[in-house]
Amino acid sequence: MLDDNLKTQLKAYLEKVTQPFEIVASLDDGAKSKELHGLLTDIVGLTDKITLKLDGQDARRPSFALNRPGEETGQSQETGVVFAGLPMGHEFTSLVLALLQVGGHPPKASDEVIEQIKGLEGDLRFETYFSLSCQNCPDVVQALNLMAIFNPGIHHVAIDGALFKDEVEAREIMSVPSVYLNGEPFDQGRMSLEQILAKVDTGAAEREAAKLNDRPVFDTLMIGGGPAGAAAAVYAARKGIRTGVAAERFGGQVLDTMGIENLISVPRTEGPKLAAALEEHVKEYEVDIMNLQRAVKLVPGQPGDEHEVQFESGASLKSKTLVLATGARWRETGVPGEAEYRNKGVAYCPHCDGPLFKGKRVAVIGGGNSGVEAAIDLAGIVGHVTLIEFMDEMRADAVLQKKLRSLPNVEIILGARTTEMNGDGKRINGLTYEERASGEIRKVELEGVFVQIGLVPNTEWLQDSPIELSERGEIVVDAHGMTSVPGIFAAGDVTTVPYKQIVIAMGEGSKAALGAFDYIIRH
Repeated sequence: MLDDNLKTQLKAYLEKVTQPFEIVASLDDGAKSKELHGLLTDIVGLTDKITLKLDGQDARRPSFALNRPGEETGQSQETGVVFAGLPMGHEFTSLVLALLQVGGHPPKASDEVIEQIKGLEGDLRFETYFSLSCQNCPDVVQALNLMAIFNPGIHHVAIDGALFKDEVEAREIMSVPSVYLNGEPFDQGRMSLEQILAKVDTGAAEREAAKLNDRPVFDTLMIGGGPAGAAAAVYAARKGIRTGVAAERFGGQVLDTMGIENLISVPRTEGPKLAAALEEHVKEYEVDIMNLQRAVKLVPGQPGDEHEVQFESGASLKSKTLVLATGARWRETGVPGEAEYRNKGVAYCPHCDGPLFKGKRVAVIGGGNSGVEAAIDLAGIVGHVTLIEFMDEMRADAVLQKKLRSLPNVEIILGARTTEMNGDGKRINGLTYEERASGEIRKVELEGVFVQIGLVPNTEWLQDSPIELSERGEIVVDAHGMTSVPGIFAAGDVTTVPYKQIVIAMGEGSKAALGAFDYIIRH
């Protein structure tokens, strides 16, 4: 199942296992069970700390649990970690981490977070539906696995939605990751361990807000933890000034990006990997990182005074200078039916949700690079793709357009204005558009719509502030990254700087931090 190179890497990881445990598999005669048997056989062949049992009684087949032998009774003790399906692709990392953590290797989570997990009460049985191509799913799977390992009252099953289609259809799951708690929907989309804990432990947000309110004044505070915010933090910290990063989620929109091939000196990487590298780099310096903090209000100080940022959690932070790097998010069409059928056929991440539409008909709205790339990727999974572009020509790179037009199961409709996303109340079943040239209304029958029409800056929280915004809602900055308010800088996709690219955001973040440092020493 595993090639020699992967076996060598995995063997090195498994040397960190200190506590023996068992893999208990539930298999049948199917091809996937045979593949899983091969995978598990390869794993136990790499270490004497893990044994394989084939007498599992789980109704989901193929599946396997990671159990520890009882210290006194000798009977197997569940850790609460179960994989239903083959955790390959993006989920192979989740499998490796689970093997290490069940085997006694300490996680990267802080002692404070581990104690919070141990303190959760009640019987919490989580189920996560994932797809092997979803880059957002591993964070959720790994977080819930960790919770199950450290709290005996927590049980987690990670389920490959493409393999257990009957469950996906029965629960009408059309977006991954989809998490259920005790049989009821819990949440959808990327979630960090801290976000999950905050939702389960209802008092966590208040406790964290109280801690943040006690923070002393920063010299420079970054609002946002994407490429711009991370770069600004590194540059500011290297100047030896008190630096903080308050972010809704560290990594920002990079977390939702699949392939990155234009970051100079890095031929190819993936969004979650880059986000992790950014955070690791920032943590090499004395930077106070505060996650799960959504800014809701800016209270600028008078010249020479501190600026204040208030957050949705109730926390408030003050700083001599600020770097606003709240980034941007996917733009929505705003047509009737989009909000109603979001995660019920309307999606924004083709890599995550594409496998759930295998063999079905879908549409992609948008003819730029993102839309065309999405259509190309989906064409290899779904039955048919209809690309709908408002303009009379696509704006994507020529090489992408050529590839798209070569695919037999793709239809391209130009000069079309999407007017409605139709459904039966439970899920989407069609899309209505207007031919701009003739005004004729047409309808496409389908099971999914992927929206790829650009970005909108995250500046709603600044609408009532003195920060100057452009007609598009972007923050206006000067050559040093300074906004219209002295001492407040901005960087990245949230600003008027053209070309929304990761490498540009990093440069602008670095420049804004240097501008903030220069402002401090001059004032």
